[in-house]
Amino acid sequence: AVYGASGCGRSVMPVLREQFSDVDKSAFVFIDDAPPANFLNGHEILTWNSFLELSGRACSAALAIANSVIRERLFWRCLDSGVRIQSVTASSVVVMDEVEIDSGALLSPYVTITSNIKIGKAFHANLYSYVEHDCVIGDFVTFAPSVKCNGNVRVEDHVYIGAGAVIKQGTPEKPLVIGRGAVVGMGAVVTKSVPPGVTVVGNPARILRRG
Repeated sequence: AVYGASGCGRSVMPVLREQFSDVDKSAFVFIDDAPPANFLNGHEILTWNSFLELSGRACSAALAIANSVIRERLFWRCLDSGVRIQSVTASSVVVMDEVEIDSGALLSPYVTITSNIKIGKAFHANLYSYVEHDCVIGDFVTFAPSVKCNGNVRVEDHVYIGAGAVIKQGTPEKPLVIGRGAVVGMGAVVTKSVPPGVTVVGNPARILRRG
């Protein structure tokens, strides 16, 4: 199943089908707590309770929920109910050496994860994003399309990085840190560490507001 029938979920579903190309299309469903219809893009939309009733034929879920706080809540809901957290990786994704990725990652087409990288739970990396060497990415982090995260960067839990943002490379002795819950605006160029809970925008990125 893909949990979430919004744009994010509709983008994930074809990648999930590709990943399990030997499985009949009818086995793939959407989960939505307030279903907008009975079917979407040829797939049945189920409520959470209806999905659980189908545990004999469907027992994993990809969390296609953009809001990281809700994504975390659903992550634990699935595990508590015996539903496996499904990772999704497009065939065009490049993953190099010594990369550790926790469960639930959604890696869209043309994402690149280079070498010596650790990534936490339920990471979302949208189209054409990359993570360079020696980065540590926390839990429930979201990269919008074309995020450029260069080497020796630490991205803490629940960070959102907007489309086209560029994160300057840190050093082994002094990694650049994006603090927990920070938001990096679309197209921002981050040249120094970002405090937790703030929103930064512009080139160079500056604090727009505090959380």
